[in-house]
Amino acid sequence: MSTAASPQDSHVIVTPDQIKWGPAPPSLPTGSQMAVLEGDPSKAGSSFTIRARMPNGYTVPPHSHPTDENIIVLKGTFMLGLGDKLDKTAGNELRVGSYARMPQGMRHSAWAKGETIIQVYGIGPFEVNYVNAADDPRNKPGK
Repeated sequence: MSTAASPQDSHVIVTPDQIKWGPAPPSLPTGSQMAVLEGDPSKAGSSFTIRARMPNGYTVPPHSHPTDENIIVLKGTFMLGLGDKLDKTAGNELRVGSYARMPQGMRHSAWAKGETIIQVYGIGPFEVNYVNAADDPRNKPGK
């Protein structure tokens, strides 16, 4: 993940042209991009703010996080499904300006309708724990 700003003991201002998009971490399916606006999402106890850009149809199978996940939709439509199974007929539709909070350990899935950009903030570490190990991209051949 690319970082736009790092020090947590000073102010942070990031304009759209300063955002450095890079590939999402290996814990997420290929096809999305991520940018770190502030902090270090991999560091325990560190506050962070990241953005994720997903193409239409991009899907993250059921998973959870060890810390709370706070999401704001900036572009497109972000769909959130709750529980252990991916059911694209029963998701919560989050349009631009919507906010969602997934408490630590809450199992959920996500997918994008149209190109979608979300902003995620919280306290690290930002980790993805899949309900089904076979869904974890790190377990796929060639990873």
